[in-house]
Amino acid sequence: MVSVSFPSGGKIGGMTAPGRSGAEDSAADLRREHTPSAIRERLRRPPRQSYLRDVVYGAIDGAVTTFAVVSGVVGAGLSDGVIIVMGFANLLADGFSMAVSNYLGTRAEQQRIEQARREEERHVEVIPEGEREEIRQIFAAKGFSGEELERIVEVITADRRLWVDTMMSEELGMGGSAVDPVRAGLATLAAFVVVGFLPLAAFVAPGEVPWPFGWSAVLTGAAFFVVGAFKARFVERPAWRSGLETLVVGGAAAGIAYLAGVALAGAA
Repeated sequence: MVSVSFPSGGKIGGMTAPGRSGAEDSAADLRREHTPSAIRERLRRPPRQSYLRDVVYGAIDGAVTTFAVVSGVVGAGLSDGVIIVMGFANLLADGFSMAVSNYLGTRAEQQRIEQARREEERHVEVIPEGEREEIRQIFAAKGFSGEELERIVEVITADRRLWVDTMMSEELGMGGSAVDPVRAGLATLAAFVVVGFLPLAAFVAPGEVPWPFGWSAVLTGAAFFVVGAFKARFVERPAWRSGLETLVVGGAAAGIAYLAGVALAGAA
Protein backbone atom coordinates (compact mmCIF):
# COMPACT_ATOMS: atom_id res chain seq x y z
CA MET A 1 0.00 0.00 0.00
CA VAL A 2 1.33 3.44 -0.94
CA SER A 3 1.07 6.17 1.62
CA VAL A 4 0.91 9.83 0.72
CA SER A 5 1.72 12.50 3.23
CA PHE A 6 1.00 16.22 3.17
CA PRO A 7 3.54 18.03 5.35
CA SER A 8 1.85 21.37 4.94
CA GLY A 9 -1.59 20.23 3.91
CA GLY A 10 -3.09 19.77 0.46
CA LYS A 11 -6.14 18.81 -1.57
CA ILE A 12 -7.39 15.47 -2.82
CA GLY A 13 -10.38 15.36 -5.14
CA GLY A 14 -11.41 18.90 -4.21
CA MET A 15 -11.32 18.21 -0.43
CA THR A 16 -9.00 20.16 1.79
CA ALA A 17 -6.33 17.92 3.32
CA PRO A 18 -5.64 17.99 7.06
CA GLY A 19 -3.56 20.94 8.18
CA ARG A 20 -4.66 23.24 5.36
CA SER A 21 -7.68 25.52 5.28
CA GLY A 22 -9.81 26.41 2.29
CA ALA A 23 -8.55 29.99 2.52
CA GLU A 24 -4.96 28.77 2.25
CA ASP A 25 -5.82 26.68 -0.81
CA SER A 26 -7.51 29.70 -2.38
CA ALA A 27 -4.46 31.86 -1.69
CA ALA A 28 -2.21 29.19 -3.20
CA ASP A 29 -4.37 29.08 -6.33
CA LEU A 30 -4.20 32.86 -6.61
CA ARG A 31 -0.41 32.79 -6.28
CA ARG A 32 -0.17 30.22 -9.08
CA GLU A 33 -2.42 32.38 -11.27
CA HIS A 34 -0.20 35.40 -10.66
CA THR A 35 3.21 34.04 -11.50
CA PRO A 36 4.94 36.00 -14.30
CA SER A 37 4.34 33.22 -16.85
CA ALA A 38 0.66 32.79 -15.86
CA ILE A 39 0.05 36.52 -16.08
CA ARG A 40 1.79 36.72 -19.45
CA GLU A 41 -0.32 33.87 -20.83
CA ARG A 42 -3.57 35.35 -19.48
CA LEU A 43 -2.90 38.82 -20.87
CA ARG A 44 -1.96 37.36 -24.24
CA ARG A 45 -5.46 35.94 -24.66
CA PRO A 46 -8.27 38.30 -25.75
CA PRO A 47 -10.78 39.08 -22.98
CA ARG A 48 -13.77 36.77 -22.89
CA GLN A 49 -17.10 38.40 -23.60
CA SER A 50 -20.01 37.77 -21.26
CA TYR A 51 -23.57 37.39 -22.48
CA LEU A 52 -25.00 36.86 -19.01
CA ARG A 53 -26.98 40.11 -19.14
CA ASP A 54 -28.57 39.09 -22.44
CA VAL A 55 -29.52 35.64 -21.13
CA VAL A 56 -31.02 36.94 -17.89
CA TYR A 57 -32.80 39.74 -19.75
CA GLY A 58 -34.34 37.37 -22.27
CA ALA A 59 -35.24 34.69 -19.73
CA ILE A 60 -37.03 37.02 -17.31
CA ASP A 61 -38.91 38.85 -20.05
CA GLY A 62 -39.88 35.59 -21.73
CA ALA A 63 -41.36 34.20 -18.53
CA VAL A 64 -43.13 37.44 -17.60
CA THR A 65 -44.67 38.18 -21.00
CA THR A 66 -45.81 34.62 -21.63
CA PHE A 67 -47.32 34.40 -18.16
CA ALA A 68 -49.03 37.72 -18.84
CA VAL A 69 -50.64 36.22 -21.95
CA VAL A 70 -51.73 33.13 -20.00
CA SER A 71 -53.10 35.28 -17.17
CA GLY A 72 -55.02 37.54 -19.50
CA VAL A 73 -56.62 34.68 -21.38
CA VAL A 74 -57.48 32.77 -18.20
CA GLY A 75 -58.88 35.94 -16.65
CA ALA A 76 -61.05 36.46 -19.72
CA GLY A 77 -62.38 32.91 -19.41
CA LEU A 78 -61.22 31.82 -22.84
CA SER A 79 -60.27 28.29 -23.85
CA ASP A 80 -56.93 26.56 -23.46
CA GLY A 81 -56.59 26.57 -27.23
CA VAL A 82 -56.55 30.35 -27.22
CA ILE A 83 -53.86 30.28 -24.52
CA ILE A 84 -51.68 27.99 -26.64
CA VAL A 85 -52.10 30.02 -29.83
CA MET A 86 -51.49 33.38 -28.17
CA GLY A 87 -48.69 32.02 -26.00
CA PHE A 88 -46.73 30.65 -28.93
CA ALA A 89 -47.42 33.78 -30.94
CA ASN A 90 -45.88 35.74 -28.05
CA LEU A 91 -42.85 33.44 -27.91
CA LEU A 92 -42.12 33.89 -31.59
CA ALA A 93 -43.08 37.52 -32.16
CA ASP A 94 -41.97 39.07 -28.86
CA GLY A 95 -38.87 36.87 -28.66
CA PHE A 96 -37.78 37.92 -32.14
CA SER A 97 -38.60 41.54 -31.36
CA MET A 98 -36.46 41.46 -28.21
CA ALA A 99 -33.59 39.77 -30.02
CA VAL A 100 -33.65 42.37 -32.78
CA SER A 101 -33.89 45.21 -30.26
CA ASN A 102 -30.95 43.84 -28.31
CA TYR A 103 -28.96 43.39 -31.51
CA LEU A 104 -29.65 46.96 -32.62
CA GLY A 105 -28.91 48.38 -29.16
CA THR A 106 -25.65 46.43 -28.85
CA ARG A 107 -24.69 47.35 -32.41
CA ALA A 108 -25.37 51.03 -31.67
CA GLU A 109 -23.09 50.84 -28.63
CA GLN A 110 -20.43 49.12 -30.73
CA GLN A 111 -20.69 51.84 -33.35
CA ARG A 112 -20.41 54.50 -30.65
CA ILE A 113 -17.16 52.94 -29.44
CA GLU A 114 -15.85 52.70 -33.01
CA GLN A 115 -16.72 56.36 -33.62
CA ALA A 116 -15.00 57.41 -30.38
CA ARG A 117 -11.87 55.49 -31.39
CA ARG A 118 -11.80 57.15 -34.81
CA GLU A 119 -12.16 60.52 -33.10
CA GLU A 120 -9.29 59.81 -30.71
CA GLU A 121 -7.11 58.62 -33.59
CA ARG A 122 -7.86 61.88 -35.42
CA HIS A 123 -6.96 63.90 -32.32
CA VAL A 124 -3.65 62.05 -31.99
CA GLU A 125 -2.95 62.77 -35.65
CA VAL A 126 -3.96 66.44 -35.68
CA ILE A 127 -3.08 67.68 -32.19
CA PRO A 128 -0.52 65.21 -30.76
CA GLU A 129 0.84 67.69 -28.18
CA GLY A 130 -2.61 68.26 -26.77
CA GLU A 131 -3.18 64.50 -26.53
CA ARG A 132 0.23 64.06 -24.85
CA GLU A 133 -0.79 66.66 -22.30
CA GLU A 134 -3.98 64.73 -21.64
CA ILE A 135 -1.92 61.58 -20.99
CA ARG A 136 0.37 63.61 -18.73
CA GLN A 137 -2.51 64.98 -16.67
CA ILE A 138 -4.26 61.61 -16.47
CA PHE A 139 -1.24 59.96 -14.91
CA ALA A 140 -0.34 63.00 -12.82
CA ALA A 141 -3.78 62.61 -11.23
CA LYS A 142 -2.77 59.04 -10.36
CA GLY A 143 0.19 60.33 -8.35
CA PHE A 144 3.05 60.21 -10.87
CA SER A 145 5.35 63.21 -11.24
CA GLY A 146 8.73 64.40 -12.49
CA GLU A 147 10.89 62.12 -14.62
CA GLU A 148 8.74 59.12 -13.81
CA LEU A 149 5.66 60.86 -15.22
CA GLU A 150 7.51 61.99 -18.35
CA ARG A 151 8.80 58.47 -18.92
CA ILE A 152 5.24 57.11 -18.74
CA VAL A 153 4.06 59.73 -21.25
CA GLU A 154 6.96 58.88 -23.55
CA VAL A 155 6.33 55.13 -23.47
CA ILE A 156 2.56 55.40 -24.04
CA THR A 157 2.72 57.98 -26.82
CA ALA A 158 5.43 56.03 -28.64
CA ASP A 159 2.86 53.36 -29.52
CA ARG A 160 -0.12 54.77 -31.42
CA ARG A 161 -2.43 51.87 -30.57
CA LEU A 162 -1.49 51.95 -26.89
CA TRP A 163 -1.94 55.72 -26.92
CA VAL A 164 -5.46 55.52 -28.33
CA ASP A 165 -6.37 52.56 -26.10
CA THR A 166 -5.27 54.55 -23.05
CA MET A 167 -7.35 57.56 -24.06
CA MET A 168 -10.36 55.33 -24.71
CA SER A 169 -10.21 53.73 -21.27
CA GLU A 170 -8.89 56.58 -19.12
CA GLU A 171 -10.60 59.59 -20.69
CA LEU A 172 -13.78 58.11 -22.16
CA GLY A 173 -14.30 55.08 -19.92
CA MET A 174 -14.62 52.76 -22.94
CA GLY A 175 -12.06 50.15 -22.07
CA GLY A 176 -12.37 46.62 -23.43
CA SER A 177 -14.18 45.46 -26.52
CA ALA A 178 -17.91 45.43 -27.14
CA VAL A 179 -19.82 42.19 -27.24
CA ASP A 180 -20.83 40.66 -30.56
CA PRO A 181 -24.31 42.07 -31.34
CA VAL A 182 -25.36 38.93 -33.24
CA ARG A 183 -24.47 36.65 -30.33
CA ALA A 184 -26.12 39.03 -27.89
CA GLY A 185 -29.34 38.93 -29.90
CA LEU A 186 -29.24 35.14 -30.24
CA ALA A 187 -28.59 34.72 -26.51
CA THR A 188 -31.63 36.85 -25.74
CA LEU A 189 -33.82 34.96 -28.24
CA ALA A 190 -32.77 31.52 -26.98
CA ALA A 191 -33.32 32.42 -23.33
CA PHE A 192 -36.65 34.07 -24.12
CA VAL A 193 -38.01 31.05 -26.00
CA VAL A 194 -36.70 28.36 -23.62
CA VAL A 195 -37.75 30.01 -20.35
CA GLY A 196 -40.82 31.67 -21.86
CA PHE A 197 -42.17 28.25 -22.84
CA LEU A 198 -42.50 27.14 -19.20
CA PRO A 199 -45.74 29.04 -18.45
CA LEU A 200 -47.26 27.21 -21.44
CA ALA A 201 -45.93 23.76 -20.59
CA ALA A 202 -48.93 22.71 -18.49
CA PHE A 203 -51.31 23.62 -21.31
CA VAL A 204 -49.47 21.62 -24.01
CA ALA A 205 -48.51 18.62 -21.88
CA PRO A 206 -49.92 15.30 -23.14
CA GLY A 207 -53.00 14.26 -21.22
CA GLU A 208 -55.12 16.46 -19.02
CA VAL A 209 -53.24 18.42 -16.35
CA PRO A 210 -55.42 19.40 -13.37
CA TRP A 211 -55.48 23.16 -12.73
CA PRO A 212 -53.01 24.07 -15.52
CA PHE A 213 -52.97 27.75 -14.60
CA GLY A 214 -51.72 26.87 -11.11
CA TRP A 215 -48.97 24.77 -12.62
CA SER A 216 -48.17 27.62 -15.00
CA ALA A 217 -47.68 29.96 -12.03
CA VAL A 218 -45.51 27.39 -10.24
CA LEU A 219 -43.33 26.78 -13.30
CA THR A 220 -42.98 30.53 -13.86
CA GLY A 221 -41.83 31.01 -10.27
CA ALA A 222 -39.42 28.08 -10.61
CA ALA A 223 -38.04 29.65 -13.80
CA PHE A 224 -37.34 32.90 -11.98
CA PHE A 225 -35.52 31.10 -9.16
CA VAL A 226 -33.45 28.94 -11.52
CA VAL A 227 -32.42 31.95 -13.62
CA GLY A 228 -31.30 33.76 -10.47
CA ALA A 229 -29.40 30.72 -9.21
CA PHE A 230 -27.76 30.36 -12.63
CA LYS A 231 -26.69 34.01 -12.51
CA ALA A 232 -25.11 33.43 -9.09
CA ARG A 233 -22.52 31.12 -10.64
CA PHE A 234 -21.00 34.07 -12.49
CA VAL A 235 -21.22 36.78 -9.83
CA GLU A 236 -20.02 34.74 -6.83
CA ARG A 237 -23.17 35.13 -4.76
CA PRO A 238 -25.06 32.43 -2.87
CA ALA A 239 -27.36 30.65 -5.32
CA TRP A 240 -30.32 30.69 -2.94
CA ARG A 241 -30.03 34.45 -2.38
CA SER A 242 -29.71 35.31 -6.07
CA GLY A 243 -32.53 32.91 -6.91
CA LEU A 244 -34.78 34.39 -4.25
CA GLU A 245 -34.02 37.92 -5.40
CA THR A 246 -34.93 37.08 -8.99
CA LEU A 247 -38.03 35.21 -7.83
CA VAL A 248 -39.25 38.22 -5.85
CA VAL A 249 -38.60 40.73 -8.65
CA GLY A 250 -39.88 38.49 -11.43
CA GLY A 251 -42.82 37.33 -9.32
CA ALA A 252 -43.85 40.92 -8.71
CA ALA A 253 -43.80 41.57 -12.47
CA ALA A 254 -45.78 38.38 -13.11
CA GLY A 255 -48.26 39.32 -10.37
CA ILE A 256 -48.83 42.70 -11.97
CA ALA A 257 -49.39 40.94 -15.31
CA TYR A 258 -51.97 38.65 -13.71
CA LEU A 259 -53.82 41.51 -11.99
CA ALA A 260 -53.84 43.45 -15.25
CA GLY A 261 -55.34 40.44 -17.03
CA VAL A 262 -58.05 40.03 -14.42
CA ALA A 263 -58.86 43.76 -14.44
CA LEU A 264 -59.08 43.89 -18.23
CA ALA A 265 -61.25 40.77 -18.27
CA GLY A 266 -63.60 42.36 -15.75
CA ALA A 267 -63.85 45.50 -17.84
CA ALA A 268 -64.63 43.54 -21.00
